[in-house]
Amino acid sequence: MAATDFKDYYAILGVNKSASADDIKKTFRRLARKYHPDMNPGDKQAEARFKEVSEAYEVLSDADKRRKYDQFGQYWKQAGEGWPSGAGAGRAGVGVDMGDFDFSQYGSFDEFINELLGRFSTGAAGTGGSRAYNYRTTTKGSTGFNDFGGFNDYAGFDNHAAGVAADQEATISLSFSDAFHGVQKRLNLGNEAIDVRIPPGAKPGSRIRIRGKGQLNPYNQQRGNLYLNVELQPHSFFQFEGDNLVCEVPVAPDEAVLGATIEVPTPDGKVKVNVPAGIRSGQSLRLRGKGWPRPKGERSDQLVRIIIATPKDISSVEREYYEKIRDNRSFSPRSHLQQVTL
Repeated sequence: MAATDFKDYYAILGVNKSASADDIKKTFRRLARKYHPDMNPGDKQAEARFKEVSEAYEVLSDADKRRKYDQFGQYWKQAGEGWPSGAGAGRAGVGVDMGDFDFSQYGSFDEFINELLGRFSTGAAGTGGSRAYNYRTTTKGSTGFNDFGGFNDYAGFDNHAAGVAADQEATISLSFSDAFHGVQKRLNLGNEAIDVRIPPGAKPGSRIRIRGKGQLNPYNQQRGNLYLNVELQPHSFFQFEGDNLVCEVPVAPDEAVLGATIEVPTPDGKVKVNVPAGIRSGQSLRLRGKGWPRPKGERSDQLVRIIIATPKDISSVEREYYEKIRDNRSFSPRSHLQQVTL
């Protein structure tokens, strides 16, 4: 190993030698996400950079390996031409305290580096062990996945032992009807087509896990999971307000004053709703259990927001009666404004 092959792992990660384990982990996750092959398809430089930061993290995240690196790193250039002679001896002319580290257990400098990086050499010429870079996208709180919003945070990368595959995400767009009733969809994943069952009650923000249909890990040929992020196509009448459905229903001025029984659409069909006399524009009526399906089978509520619709075109008879109401009205809607001052 030539002296010029020395890699400053602290510089590669952009952290100080005094950086804490948490700081190193946070920095690695940021860099790994930036240079991950999934984020940079076909970019060889990004792939090489990802491997480089993974290698640096592999050493600096391990307390024992980091201690060895800190202790011996300053001798890497001098040791490149051979190993210091004598058990635990420092290189001649360099007055640096080597502590109690026993270098005699290594036959060459390369063997020391191989252990440092997790590459276990066989000792035969030209047969030094090699190290694969294993990675995966990870999700905090990944245990106990809930198909509907079970993850609160999906970010970051972690370095794990060989055999860990990588997850990936995709977006699926559903109509309100498909999301409400549930539906089976066929998705094309490259050259593969899969059937996916969407359970009733999917809504914006729902995430559905498809096991074993994620990214192929090129190092171990294992596949992670596919997570589908649900988007709902806009509906002309229904909208979401939290877990509940909300809709706007217009009523005529006389219905608002006198009260009325009106028909209101729900996901199950139309229902009759009593509008109380004297209702104000913007007030909501709650239809319990008429909203969106929940994972355990029950339903949320539907909120009916009342809007008083003022007619633009009226008949002569209507105008006559409106004028009579105006001339005989005892109610003053702006009486409370008389006391308003700066």
